[in-house]
Amino acid sequence: MPGSTVRKRNTSRMLGAVALAAGASLVLAACGSTKDTGASGAAGGDGTGKVGVVLPLLTSPFWQSYNDYVPKMAKSEGVDAMKTVNSNSDPSQQITDINNQLNQGVEGLVVAPLDSAAIEAGLDQAERKGVPVVAVDVAPDKGKVAMVVRANNVAYGEKACRYLGEHITSGKVVQVMGDLASVNGRDRSAAFRACVQKNFPKLKVLEIPAKWESDTAASKLDTLLNANPDIKGIYLQAGGVYLAPTLQILKSKGMLKTAGQSGHIAIVSNDGIPQEFDAIRKGEIDATVSQPAYAKYGMYYIKAAMQGKRFKPGPTDHDSTIVKLPSGILEDQLPAPLVTKENVDDPELWGNTVE
Repeated sequence: MPGSTVRKRNTSRMLGAVALAAGASLVLAACGSTKDTGASGAAGGDGTGKVGVVLPLLTSPFWQSYNDYVPKMAKSEGVDAMKTVNSNSDPSQQITDINNQLNQGVEGLVVAPLDSAAIEAGLDQAERKGVPVVAVDVAPDKGKVAMVVRANNVAYGEKACRYLGEHITSGKVVQVMGDLASVNGRDRSAAFRACVQKNFPKLKVLEIPAKWESDTAASKLDTLLNANPDIKGIYLQAGGVYLAPTLQILKSKGMLKTAGQSGHIAIVSNDGIPQEFDAIRKGEIDATVSQPAYAKYGMYYIKAAMQGKRFKPGPTDHDSTIVKLPSGILEDQLPAPLVTKENVDDPELWGNTVE
C-alpha cells in the first residue's frame, strides 16, 4: 500500500530481492540466473544464527500480511527468525528496537525503515557490531545495508497515471499521497504528477499529503470533495490505509458508484491486499498495483548476507532487476503488476494466497 517509503509513519508492501554483503561473490549471469561463485565469510559464514525482524507498523493490512508471511518464509529459506518487533510508526522507537535486537545477539536484521534518513543511526549500530541488515520496502538515504528489497515506486505512480489517463478524457483527479519525508511517498507522487503533465494535459491533479495516515486521508479527502464534487479519478498511494476511509467517504456522500454506472469515480490503488481485490471484483475501485511480497526475499537475502555472498547489478532469475542506487546501495526492484478485473483472480498474486 504497502509501497510501501519514509518518515514518522509508513505503510507499504512485500517480496523482493537484493543483497550485498561481505566476503565472497554471487554474480548475476547475463542469462538472468543468480549463481553463487563461491567463498563465504561474513557473519555466521554458514548463514546460521538468530535473525531479528523489525516492522514499521501493524495498523495496515499490508504489514499485517507481511507479518504473517515472515515465519513461513523464514522456514522455507532456512532462516532462524525471532518473533517480529513492531515499531508502531515511531522512527525513534525503531532505532531502539534495532539496538535491542543487537543486544540480544542477532546475526542478521531484516528491517522495514520508517524514516529513510533516521534509520541511519540504527544501521550504524548494526555495522559496528558486524551484523548485516536487509532493508525491505524503503531504501535508506545513508548507512550500510546488505540489500534493499523493494519495488520500483516510480513505476507505481506511472502505472496509476496511465490507467486513469486512459479511462478519463479530462477533468480533476486526486492523488492521496504518502509521507513526502519517505522515498516511497516522494517517488510515487512525483512520478504520477510528471506522467499526467506529460501525457494527459487535460487532467488536473489535486493533491492530499496524508502521511500514510488513514484519519488524515479521510479528513482531507472529505474537505476536498466538498469543494470539488466533480472529481473523476482518485489515486490512493497506499490501499492498506486509504482504501477503507475513501470508500466510506464516497458512500456517505452518495458518490460511490460501481464501474459502468454513471458518475463512477475511477480509483487506482497501491498494495495488492485482499481488500483491494474484493473492491475490484465489486466494481468499487478499478485497479491496484500489487506490491511484492517482501518477506520471501527479505529472508533470502539476509541468509545470503550472513553467508558473505555478494550480488551485482543486472537481471535476476526471479523476474526482477538489481540496480545500484546513487548512494551505492544495491536494490532488487521486484515486479509489481497492475491488477484489474481482468486478472484479479490470478492465483499467482500474493493477495489471493492470504489465508
